[in-house]
Amino acid sequence: MDSKIIKQYGDDICCYRLRTARQKKRMQYKDFDKQLIQLHKEAHQLWEQQRNLGWEPLVPPVQKGWMRLFVLRQDVAKSKHADFFEGILKKINTYQYDWRKDFKQKKRKRGRKIYVVKQQLILRPDERHFAKLNFTEAEKQFFIPVWEMNQQRKMVRRYVFKEPWRFVLKVKPHIIDKIRIRDVEIETRLAEIHDYLEKNDFYNRQRKILHGYVQYRCWHEVEKHTELYAYKNKSLTQILDAIKNERLKGNS
Repeated sequence: MDSKIIKQYGDDICCYRLRTARQKKRMQYKDFDKQLIQLHKEAHQLWEQQRNLGWEPLVPPVQKGWMRLFVLRQDVAKSKHADFFEGILKKINTYQYDWRKDFKQKKRKRGRKIYVVKQQLILRPDERHFAKLNFTEAEKQFFIPVWEMNQQRKMVRRYVFKEPWRFVLKVKPHIIDKIRIRDVEIETRLAEIHDYLEKNDFYNRQRKILHGYVQYRCWHEVEKHTELYAYKNKSLTQILDAIKNERLKGNS
């Protein structure tokens, strides 16, 4: 409290907890930050509810492109160790989806565009992921540690399967026979929260409160929002005049 007020009204004025203008402004910011935290908690709870609604069958099923995955080679599948390698494959299998059955993509080579088959490898887990897969001692004997550089340019030890020739790629239709159950009220509320935070640009403030940092926008996002709010708080006559001036500049 201001010392001038204490001198004027005495020490008893401190019992009333009167706030200065600066303290009132600070309390407004704190209340607003608490609202952003509550919106984050509400959105997270709604997202969890939406995720746990379950699935319902899709009648009739539809095909959405193609799926490619690894399967046991024919001779390995007929051997007595088929179940053993099938258990390993379930943990390190990878999946790719594409609208083309041949899984080819465009690539420029010597100035010409050619089609090449997409590369697909077996999972190469790092140490932490490898421990979570819960391999048995017998299964661990088929993996060797290899040091590789990750995307952050740091050396990471990965575990590579020693006998990849036991698995071959197989392409099959990607059939969708079930869809998530939807709740209109949950989706509507989530959309309201997103629109409120997005249109008022409160996501950065919320991120700073929760995580302690601000993720700055890319230039194309700033340009998008600039175009969106270029005519905000303007009358229809002003908007039409601005559009007319832009067209005249473009024609000239």
